[in-house]
Amino acid sequence: MALLETKDLGIAFGGLRAVGDFNIKIDEKELVGLIGPNGAGKTTVFNLLTGVYLPTEGAIYFNGENIVGKKPFEIVEKGITRTFQNIRLFKDLSVLENVKIAFHHKMKYSIAAGIFRLNAYWKEEKEIEEKAMELLKLFDMQDAAYTTAKNLPYGQQRKLEIARALAADPKLLLLDEPAAGMNPQETKELMETIHFIRDKFKIAILLIEHDMSLVMGICERIIVIDYGMIIATGTPEEIKRNKKVIGAYLGE
Repeated sequence: MALLETKDLGIAFGGLRAVGDFNIKIDEKELVGLIGPNGAGKTTVFNLLTGVYLPTEGAIYFNGENIVGKKPFEIVEKGITRTFQNIRLFKDLSVLENVKIAFHHKMKYSIAAGIFRLNAYWKEEKEIEEKAMELLKLFDMQDAAYTTAKNLPYGQQRKLEIARALAADPKLLLLDEPAAGMNPQETKELMETIHFIRDKFKIAILLIEHDMSLVMGICERIIVIDYGMIIATGTPEEIKRNKKVIGAYLGE
């Protein structure tokens, strides 16, 4: 059974069908790219998978369960987390606090324990802080733990957003244009980071990206969409030679 499977997934906004007949399967620990021209519907697909948009047709199965209609926080609890095309951090909180926030759905202490700072509160907060610091160490960001997020360099803000998504313990991580705005050296480091994440955490990754060197360099399989429809699926080499893909990017 595939980790994620969509069946005839689609959404229309008024009379405009933004995504239609979208059928994909992603297996455990698979690293897949989702590419297409600007406006092809890539981020719309992510919004459907994470419950931001409710599809007007089709189904989304995650671990065999149809998750259509679930709220975004419920989908996170099921095991799907994401980053965003435009970085969305709690900019006035510290780096450490940004990561700790992602553990909220695993917190066990009661409201009373939190209000009155009982032993259960301190014990669990200490455990979560230790876990958050371990994550930051993996990204070599431990020295910036108490830095305000908005004061980080752009590349580190991207890494922090990925670290926060991983803190929620996903089975599937969705990365929306993680290399956007990065220079070539930062992009190279990001490629290494994505491979490391997949191997370290044993998770599947689906990423949207316009940097073809990144996509072709790390993805095992690539899905191409245009006008909300899948036009090609295959290995990087197959996609490079596909005439439909070349036509979608360069014009028929």
